[in-house]
Amino acid sequence: MEVLMHHLRQRILPHLPRAFTTPCKSHSSCAAGHAPKPTPIDSISRPSTHLPLVSRLFQPSNLRDVGQESRAQGEMTCKSQRLMQQAGLIHPSNPGCYYFLPATVRSMEKLVRLIDQEMQRIGGQKLDMPSLCSAELWRRSERWDLMGKELFRLRDRHGAEYCLGPTHEEAVTELLASQGTLSYRQLPLMLYQMTRKFRDEPKPRFGLLRGREFYMKDMYTFDVSEEAAYHTYESVCQAYNRLFSRLGLRIVQVQADTGKIGGKLSHEFQLPADIGEDRLLVCGSCSFSANVETMEPGRTDCPQCQAGTLVESKGIENKPAVTEMGCFGLGVTRILAAAIEVMSTEEAIRWPGLLAPYQVCVLPPKRGSKVDEVAGLAEEVALSLGEALPSLRGEVVLDDRTQMTIGKRLKDASQLGYPYVVALGQKATEETPRFEVICQQTGETMFLNRDGLVDLLRRVETV
Repeated sequence: MEVLMHHLRQRILPHLPRAFTTPCKSHSSCAAGHAPKPTPIDSISRPSTHLPLVSRLFQPSNLRDVGQESRAQGEMTCKSQRLMQQAGLIHPSNPGCYYFLPATVRSMEKLVRLIDQEMQRIGGQKLDMPSLCSAELWRRSERWDLMGKELFRLRDRHGAEYCLGPTHEEAVTELLASQGTLSYRQLPLMLYQMTRKFRDEPKPRFGLLRGREFYMKDMYTFDVSEEAAYHTYESVCQAYNRLFSRLGLRIVQVQADTGKIGGKLSHEFQLPADIGEDRLLVCGSCSFSANVETMEPGRTDCPQCQAGTLVESKGIENKPAVTEMGCFGLGVTRILAAAIEVMSTEEAIRWPGLLAPYQVCVLPPKRGSKVDEVAGLAEEVALSLGEALPSLRGEVVLDDRTQMTIGKRLKDASQLGYPYVVALGQKATEETPRFEVICQQTGETMFLNRDGLVDLLRRVETV
């Protein structure tokens, strides 16, 4: 083990920033009381209890515009990808694969909690199935060949064949078959998971919107009859609509082809977006909508109301499909990226309020400025928000980079998309301090005392 670690150090440490690789020259000098010279990391102040500091977050952002040159080279193929990489939310690894950095993981965990709430509200039970799937099962369903090159295939040391699961219909049916019969009291049975999925995309693009490795919620339902299955199908669709409504995302539920999963009924939940790869037909007079691939070529009249005209648009899809066994999918990472794609400006991320990594960013004044005396008040305010509003505990971050002007930090806060920014300036020195409060979603700026700030933030919903 020591030899292995030595080789790893030799290969990796030379590439790390110098501040992290300055060693103590010898244990004996330390023992004798000769402390090594402090490295830059030694001089960083330790964070206050329970208060995240921007200077200590692992979010290697590059908030300068990488725009024209990178886009010309095809590196940034859509707005969400560019903004997420600039903000240090994701970092490219292999084609179609990304590191999800801490801020993104916070948002993902919030989205997972939201999905859990809606799935369990309709009776869903969460489980976790292996990513490594037996080729034997896939051959039995005849999808080993049908899926073609989309499957990541591999052999173990004994020659047995496997694939990395892009979906788990085979696995879940094998699981149920191994348990014998189901009681009527267990039906409808709704099993779901949220795990990494793998698909060998020929041309990964659009960042998290079309990758080779991604997170997905897949649910499998089992009903006593086809009629009961349709009731379950409607129940899941209603749960999806509630989810997107809570996120503030305008979706279109469209009729779709069942594809390689098969089945008798399928809908896609499309988020209208210019970069969407699906072509939709939407009636302007009623609720009808469908994927172009399901409609007669060239048709422009609505088959539902007979009066409206079908208008084409583009969308980003999540899709469920059903028979007596139902299969329902939600692309978790795709929802996150699609929300940023449709809600953000060209320069700044805007989150669905429930998914923002942090809800509030507090900005102390610049060190050495005329109002530097209220720097301590900024930390006090940040801590007191979590005490006064339990829902905001862990949701308030302090931008302690006081060597930077407050204007520069306000710009960074705007680009990173904190829903609320609280800046302490001249008005914070008054007998009754007032704080500049910026609501990023609406662009509204107001000056509030501490009670007014608490009242404002009391309305913030968290998950």
